[in-house]
Amino acid sequence: MGQALLIALGAGAASALLVATVATGSALSVPLFYLAPLPVLIVGLGWSQVAALVAASAAAVGIGVLFGLELLVAYVAGVGLPAYLLAYLTLMGRPNSGTGELEWFPVGRIVLAAAILGSLAVAALIPLVAGDVETYQAALKALMTSMLQERAGELPPDADRFTDLLVAVMPPAAAVLTMVTQLGNLWLAGRVARTSGRLMRPWPDLAGLNFPRGTIVLFGAALAIAALMGGFVGLIAETLSATLIMAFAIAGLAVVHAITRGASGRSLVLATVWLAALVLGWPFAVLAILGVADLFIDLRARMRRRPPGGPPAANDV
Repeated sequence: MGQALLIALGAGAASALLVATVATGSALSVPLFYLAPLPVLIVGLGWSQVAALVAASAAAVGIGVLFGLELLVAYVAGVGLPAYLLAYLTLMGRPNSGTGELEWFPVGRIVLAAAILGSLAVAALIPLVAGDVETYQAALKALMTSMLQERAGELPPDADRFTDLLVAVMPPAAAVLTMVTQLGNLWLAGRVARTSGRLMRPWPDLAGLNFPRGTIVLFGAALAIAALMGGFVGLIAETLSATLIMAFAIAGLAVVHAITRGASGRSLVLATVWLAALVLGWPFAVLAILGVADLFIDLRARMRRRPPGGPPAANDV
């Protein structure tokens, strides 16, 4: 118990230091900041969710003491709390009534949790900038205009429209980035824990990731609220719509991984899909449509080909 506590405190210190690099203003501080959930997730998956809570709490206290309330709130909303909750959900299980074996919390629902947490993280940070959405958007636009003028020397004729677009895109993009970095850190933490022999649950079949049917209802409701309502509620609905689209895109990638098992040239196909999505961006929309389609017609059951003696799921993704 004492050793686990020391490891958790050390992980919290590492997470806080990764966040503190932002104060240096260097280009390297940005990727280091996005790795801040990793130590919390590693102790969570390798020791316990209590260790993750201790690590996140220790990091939050250190950041609050050294850097003040604003960075403390940013850490808790965007790094510490999501990391702890994702570690908690990953280790959640219940005995199967028939076999007695543990049924682990489904990976698809972990992705949905990350989507919701990414949206809430952006919502929690808005009060740090302004008291209402209109003031927040005005402050963001002024900042974008100032940055554009500083770089271009003088504002181009369409600068106002361009800054309006940036202001509209920034909150959903920030929510998606928070979601993706949390999931990326969760995957990496799982790999580290598994390699060290400390992973507390079996490695899941990531290509079998799927969502409950009700996810499409949640998505439709978020889109409707975003279209009909303004202010704080409308902004949260916009960010949730964006993160759910990314969640469906991740499901689409899972479909591609599943249906290409055993196919010749599989590595080339997967590399092309991943590269196109990461470089071009718009293929994520196609993957999201694929993920939605799989929700209704189970494309994996219809199309996948898995030969006898194929590699185990842990080596597949």
